[in-house]
Amino acid sequence: MKRKGAFLLLLVTMMVLLSSCWSKKELTDLAIVSAMGVDKTKGGKYHLTFQIINPGNVAGGMQGGGGAQSPPITIYSASGDNLVEASRRASSRISRRLYYAHTNLVVVGEKLAREEGLNTLIDAFDRDPDFRNTSTLVIANHSSAAALVKTLTPVDKIPANKVLKTLEFTERKWGENVKTSLQEVMKSLESPGRGTVVSGFRLVGNHQQAQKLDNLQESAPESTLQASGIAVLKQGKLVDWLYGKPARGTVWILDKIQGTDININWEGKKEAIAYQTVRQKTSVSAQVKNGQSHISVHTRVEGDLGEMEVPVDITNPKVITKIEQSVRKEIKKELKTAIERAQKNKTDILGFGEVVHRTRPNQFKKLKKEWNEVYFPKLNVDVTVEAYVRRAGLRNKSFLSGIKENQK
Repeated sequence: MKRKGAFLLLLVTMMVLLSSCWSKKELTDLAIVSAMGVDKTKGGKYHLTFQIINPGNVAGGMQGGGGAQSPPITIYSASGDNLVEASRRASSRISRRLYYAHTNLVVVGEKLAREEGLNTLIDAFDRDPDFRNTSTLVIANHSSAAALVKTLTPVDKIPANKVLKTLEFTERKWGENVKTSLQEVMKSLESPGRGTVVSGFRLVGNHQQAQKLDNLQESAPESTLQASGIAVLKQGKLVDWLYGKPARGTVWILDKIQGTDININWEGKKEAIAYQTVRQKTSVSAQVKNGQSHISVHTRVEGDLGEMEVPVDITNPKVITKIEQSVRKEIKKELKTAIERAQKNKTDILGFGEVVHRTRPNQFKKLKKEWNEVYFPKLNVDVTVEAYVRRAGLRNKSFLSGIKENQK
């Protein structure tokens, strides 16, 4: 009897613990937020813009943005003295609960990033248990966050996905942007003497047209979103934009280059040969010489020849060696340009201070407070580059060389 009583008590206890649905979330009660923009109003309030998915308009697939009769997203916005207040004020306009579990993108307006910075925003995001700190962070380049979040995009129905995929592929193929999460930005801001880089996005074209479905009915949309530059943050505030070679040089040193093209001059013709990187590795080390920190940057690159606009005899080993030397020179130039730009901004976005801190922690304690302002701008940096040509595509002998030979 005692065993039966204990068994019945166990069953009753299990029924009490397992039969509840207290934490259920009905889909019809949720407003799924795919992206959120944060701006500052003229009155000093935070202005939030929510990009909310219309499930019925994207149920047919995530691709092909021009076929729906109504937009795949709906935009709501609200203002408040802080992010929590602005988010709760939005409930007066939305018939559902804001659901942040699928918020993969956070856009910060340039004005807010430059004048106030990101520290307060990141604290609010990190404190919220419903918000994912793996969400990607971008800064609106010469625009407001609201303008980017409201833009409808072709191909990818959900605009947030368009931004994320663009960052992913441009990082993989071109190397002038980096995909950065809230968590990564938070870690870099907490790191002693470290600056932060965040990719920028801009709206190209008519801002008003970007919000209309008519924009998606054209083969060449008048307005679109485009990855644009790298934002340099110092103590959480935007201080500079990097474009072109300074941006790519920065990504090189951060060891985040996945793939890019290096164009070199040949026989008097500018950018005559395209070198496509396949593998690369950048390492940074620190030494102390005569009481001063000394940084060494070493990059090793392997790649293929992608295009040649002049006849080149690539069967000749001496020619290959000369091409490799030209590639090394070009990459080294980009790395030095990035270092000089960072030192001019007095912002160690390259992580040199972290390297000194790891190798010489006691010495860095004395330098930490004035690292960006005093020591980093005068830092001696040696740059060495190794570059190798591994393949020449589907043919060894240049097609142009054959034409030149036939014309003799």
